Amino acid sequence: MKRTLIILNHYLKTKYFRHFNSREQLLKWQNQQVQNFLNKILPRSPFYQQYYQGLEIQDWQNFPIIDKAKMMENFDQLNTVKISASEAFEIALKAEQTRDFSSNLRGYTVGLSTGTSGNRGLFLVSPQEEWIWAGTILAKLLPNFILFPEKIAFFLRANSRLYETVKSRRLQFNFFDLLEPITNHIQRLNQYQPTILVAPASLLRLLAESQAQGTLKISPKKIVSVAEVLDPLDADYISGVFNQIIHQVYQCTEGFLGYTCDYGTLHLNEDSVVIQKEYLDEDKFRFMPIITDFRRTTQPIIRYKLNDILVERKTPCQCGSVLMAIEQIEGRQDDIFYLPHQSSHGEWVTIFPDFIRRAIVMVSADIEDYQVMQLSLNRIEVALKVRNGEKDMIQEGVIKSLKSLFERLHCHIPEIVFLDQFPSIPTGQKRRRVWQLQKPGFYNFS
Repeated sequence: MKRTLIILNHYLKTKYFRHFNSREQLLKWQNQQVQNFLNKILPRSPFYQQYYQGLEIQDWQNFPIIDKAKMMENFDQLNTVKISASEAFEIALKAEQTRDFSSNLRGYTVGLSTGTSGNRGLFLVSPQEEWIWAGTILAKLLPNFILFPEKIAFFLRANSRLYETVKSRRLQFNFFDLLEPITNHIQRLNQYQPTILVAPASLLRLLAESQAQGTLKISPKKIVSVAEVLDPLDADYISGVFNQIIHQVYQCTEGFLGYTCDYGTLHLNEDSVVIQKEYLDEDKFRFMPIITDFRRTTQPIIRYKLNDILVERKTPCQCGSVLMAIEQIEGRQDDIFYLPHQSSHGEWVTIFPDFIRRAIVMVSADIEDYQVMQLSLNRIEVALKVRNGEKDMIQEGVIKSLKSLFERLHCHIPEIVFLDQFPSIPTGQKRRRVWQLQKPGFYNFS
């Protein structure tokens, strides 16, 4: 009963009551929320208490910044429930290996993320934070009122108790594991007939191809792209096949940060997080977000800088919201890898970028940076930057991890070669850690 009331309360507040008439009103409200939050949280987090020692709470907008590396370095002292990084990693890695994501640690949900920064991250959330998140995301994304029946198909590399929170008697939720063959997904989708389809952009593109070919036959009311940057070319193609706007959710380890409105504009969730900007250009269009989430008490996110590059929209959105509008997320552009199937009758195996990323970063916490490039069907090149000099051992671990992934997906295993030097990034080009340089001709990328 408590769970239902909290979800419904935050759904109603977000959808109907928490609206602002001006940016000034919003910023004033945010400032008060953050100050109240800091007064409550700082005494409970030894790391933040020390980090902000001697500073006045009313000056929080100028407090020192942290990033993922600093958060993970101080994880044990940063969280407020005395959970260590080692025990959290243990349960998260076990879930990855067994594909059973139902377990928790002393009642708290543990999640694992690689993200675009290239190193491993943990997140902790309490049951109450899960319920608040569920109420908020349902208010932003459901096309109808919460009591209206919906069937959600959710594609990700890993499930989580957090995502399962949205289930109810009227909201069906089916998780689709990206490690499964796409042919299995198509069969399940045709049987399930989802009204809401949520998946990474690269998978949505493949599903749109199948829909266009007639093997997939679904009619979702809403399609939501998650986990990857939605390239405009893919967005146009998917939109054309399904004849609707493709929505986006901007979410990462650090929280639910943005969503698209009914007009297709991406808005940042400034009604639940404060997002400050570190501008990267003189025109003040591109910036890196600095996040303060005044609702997360288990693992506080305070003045946390992401590596994402966001492009701010300078014209108002037709929806009338005062929440910041984003033109696009200039994330690192990943490519899908393709390898021949072991049976090799012209059959290909699709390997999504997140699988490659995860196969690398799971090997060692000493991997500082990496780049993986598929030059041909028979050759993959890997560049590593390693923190503590154990490079030979880590390289062996990377080979074993990649081969294990390819074997699990029933691929022919290509030659894996390590580069002596880390490749430089040409001026004006985006950084890509996972890079496909030669795509097989069967796939139409026009």
